[in-house]
Amino acid sequence: MADVTGDPSAPSYDSELLSDQQDTSGPTSIGDLARIAAKDGTLLEQVEICVTEQEKRTGAARTTSMGMKDVYTVYLVETRVKESGGQGLGEGHTSLWRRYSEFELLRNYLVVTYSYVIVPPLPEKRMTLMWQQMSTVDNFDADFIERRRVGLEGFLQRVGAHQTLCEDGIFHGFLQKEDSWKEAVHATGFQAKQDSRLKSLNASFRLKKPDRKFEDLKNYASELQGNITAVLKVRAKLVDRLYGIHKIHGNYGRVFSEWSGIEQEMGDGLQSAGHFMDAYKDYIDDYMNEEEQIADQLKEYIYFADALKSVCRKQEVLQYELEKAGDLLAAKTLQKEQVMGNAPSRSFSLRGMRSKIFGPESQESKDAQTKVLEEQIEECEQHLKQATQETEAFIESALVEVERFKKQRTTDLKEIFINYAILQIKISKRGIAVWTNMKDCFQKM
Repeated sequence: MADVTGDPSAPSYDSELLSDQQDTSGPTSIGDLARIAAKDGTLLEQVEICVTEQEKRTGAARTTSMGMKDVYTVYLVETRVKESGGQGLGEGHTSLWRRYSEFELLRNYLVVTYSYVIVPPLPEKRMTLMWQQMSTVDNFDADFIERRRVGLEGFLQRVGAHQTLCEDGIFHGFLQKEDSWKEAVHATGFQAKQDSRLKSLNASFRLKKPDRKFEDLKNYASELQGNITAVLKVRAKLVDRLYGIHKIHGNYGRVFSEWSGIEQEMGDGLQSAGHFMDAYKDYIDDYMNEEEQIADQLKEYIYFADALKSVCRKQEVLQYELEKAGDLLAAKTLQKEQVMGNAPSRSFSLRGMRSKIFGPESQESKDAQTKVLEEQIEECEQHLKQATQETEAFIESALVEVERFKKQRTTDLKEIFINYAILQIKISKRGIAVWTNMKDCFQKM
């Protein structure tokens, strides 16, 4: 594999793809991108994680509301510990079946438990194929299921390549424990945290002092989504036209084949030209499948941007809680000063009205109120200290995670765009080869 930039961390590609030889290798998968990003000591360096098969099943007991049996797809998750040994995964080979909903459960757990991590996204539940002018693909379509299998494998390998997520016991259980795994997830109590998190994330509030770094990250995530979406839309238009052009060339094949039947001297040449045009029409299918895989890898970063926004939103929630704690402490401190007579009352209060009607409060009453307020101030100070520590720890961890993500993003997008360029070269060279053969056929007539 040749390095494009000379930088050892840069993505590499096979220079033979640019030669005249026919390449038979497939495109880089999301799992390949995860392996490129894997660091020494991560689970992916020690364990092979694959989703090797998919199978359609019908539920024996469960039925839908319409009285129909529940039909679903399961995926075979296989792990093999390498010679160096895995992190708590034992030895040898394990395999188990998982539904898509279980992958969702795993990701939801990771998002709640590691709120500062940009958790890898799952493949779409319903995949869109804009270039085929179809709004959605049937959930049990063979191509759709295969692409989802590749995406699910990539998700597990990205988690396995993450230095924090790969050490999680629930993730290890997902890879090894088929029967008791769901119970173990629910026993963590993450769902209660998830409900609280969703309420916080959906709440509307305005920060007094928003963190500029996270504001910039949130804006970047939106711009990244917009740019990738625009690239995919342009690509969809190009693919739709290219696919149509190649298929229309099939008419050449039919006409030349029919024409060859009435020609004696030119018959063989016309017949051969017809075959080459049929080949020109058909070979685009394989290349379009490769291009769809590359588009899926690019589309993954639309959802990575959502994960980055989620981290920024969590920081906003923590910052808001910190500001509320500070406001409450300031209010209680002011209230104490007012009771002690060291600060004037700036607004109407029941205590002030009562004082005007019944006279000033006794010193005993003031002392009692002061004592209660001092206890409340102490609690507020502890709460503010805890909120400050939690916010600072989150920001520190999140910024480290963002730097890791930036490196991964740069490596991945370079690899994706290089592979896309190589694929276009392969398509063009295949077309040149066909038309060169066509020229030879015509010259021999």
